[in-house]
Amino acid sequence: MKLSITEENYLKALIRLSLDNQSQKVGTNELAHRLMVKPATVNDMLKKLKEKGLVAYEKYGKITLTDMGRMLSIAVVRKHRLWETFLHKKLMFSWDEIHEIAEQLEHIQSPTLIDRLDSFLGYPQFDPHGDPIPDKNGNFNSISRKSLASARPNTEYTIVAVKDDSEVFLKHVNNTGLHLYDTITLLSVNEHDVSVFINSNQTYSQLDKEFTENIYVVCYNCKNKLPCNDSETCL
Repeated sequence: MKLSITEENYLKALIRLSLDNQSQKVGTNELAHRLMVKPATVNDMLKKLKEKGLVAYEKYGKITLTDMGRMLSIAVVRKHRLWETFLHKKLMFSWDEIHEIAEQLEHIQSPTLIDRLDSFLGYPQFDPHGDPIPDKNGNFNSISRKSLASARPNTEYTIVAVKDDSEVFLKHVNNTGLHLYDTITLLSVNEHDVSVFINSNQTYSQLDKEFTENIYVVCYNCKNKLPCNDSETCL
């Protein structure tokens, strides 16, 4: 199906919101905020996507991707994340430079090119921001993760992804000295402003609420080195 760049961007935003919220349904205002457009603009585009059989939607109601819409949206996400990986690993762009370039490359219409790019990169499972890369059949190899803002004190975590992949936020992460796959210990939470104190390789830092809400972590079972459910048995 031939889609415009704008239509692909809407589908990508819908699938990302549904994955972030762990829900199949997305609100109109939520989508408008994500795309930084007015709700009326969103409603106009949703009518077009509904006519093409890509979304199930009633005016001002929740939006659900159809099977076809989900397949096409995952294809855009797959292209975006593979291009980000290529730019970072092979062309040595920093992780805060790659998003905007991948936004342009993701609209190239060549499944063969993307399959060869995937093979050339060695079939990566996660992009440079820690997001899972769908395979050619649309399957995600993801792990259970949570935001650092919802993590428990006196527990060791591994940073596995960022929620905000904007250049501004990623540069902010760089300035903290933290990196993906760093191991950190959440020491305490400040009840006044919900900031957290962490220890990373004997470096102590205080991180604000906005920062921790945009960092994903995993608690690993110390014995089996597998993602756990953050229960007391992990301690």
